Amino acid sequence: MTKSLLQLEHVSKSFGGNHVLQDVNVRIDQGEIVGLLGPNGSGKSTLLNLVTGFGAIDGGSIALDGRSIASLPAHRIVNAGIGRTFQLPSMPKKMSVMEVAMAASTAHHGVLETIFGASSARKAEAAAHARATVLLEQLLLTHVRDLPSSALSGGQKKLLGIVCALMSDPRLLMLDEPTAGVHPNLRNDIVQSLRRLNNKGMTLVIVEHDMHFIREVCTRCIVLDRGRIVASCHPEELAS
Repeated sequence: MTKSLLQLEHVSKSFGGNHVLQDVNVRIDQGEIVGLLGPNGSGKSTLLNLVTGFGAIDGGSIALDGRSIASLPAHRIVNAGIGRTFQLPSMPKKMSVMEVAMAASTAHHGVLETIFGASSARKAEAAAHARATVLLEQLLLTHVRDLPSSALSGGQKKLLGIVCALMSDPRLLMLDEPTAGVHPNLRNDIVQSLRRLNNKGMTLVIVEHDMHFIREVCTRCIVLDRGRIVASCHPEELAS
């Protein structure tokens, strides 16, 4: 039997009188690639924000591996095993690509030296550098690793956003429109990178409008409309 990784039960969220999510039930199984679809304003990004700690639910429950995460702050949800990207990546302009990647490591923070001493901090920095090096190679960014992040194209910033999300070694990766506005060549790189991650056992939830991408990558799609789930099926079933 397939193991459930993420479970949302009767989740609701309103902003004033606007009911963005209403009685939403979602189950994401380990190893799936799930596309989250719906028109603008249907609640897709809000759902990602609630799962990843960037907003509080009004009702219902959210659990990862059976453990409630609904009340946890974003950094603790990262530590629990969920990474995410954003629709419009915002990078520190003067930091290099490598520096941005290393800054995303949960193990590479200045507080380590205060708590564990300089030796442990140096080891954490070396480990973060090694992981960033591997991820930048996997996401085809090695050739720009020393450039300022401001020099990257929109598609390369999307790839760097994925690198940053992977620095914490998540079990579940949630992506907000990873191919929107991306050059076709880079789009293919993103597709191949996501497939490799899934082949290694990572579970993916992807917000997208591009049905061709959904059919190409996803094993299942969930459709939101006006804050409610209206479909959960294989992409080909939805297309027909």
